[in-house]
Amino acid sequence: MDQESKQPSKDQGQKKDNPLKHVAILMGIGIEMGVIIYLFVMLGKWLDATYNDGQKMYIIICTLFGVAASLFIVVKQLNRIHK
Repeated sequence: MDQESKQPSKDQGQKKDNPLKHVAILMGIGIEMGVIIYLFVMLGKWLDATYNDGQKMYIIICTLFGVAASLFIVVKQLNRIHK
């Protein structure tokens, strides 16, 4: 028997890309970013109400940290997807 007939072709061994899978991944990333930023904003509001007198220092810091954290997670996920 031929060695070539026993080995699967490259097309048979790879799964086809499903466009809906990519859409679902991107939607999940957007929702994840929104949830992370929202949680950090709520943390900032709580910190301002508890430890601060009238200034919005903690909400600004927490919001910026939430945006940075969500962008870091998105970049990490996108790098994992493209591998």
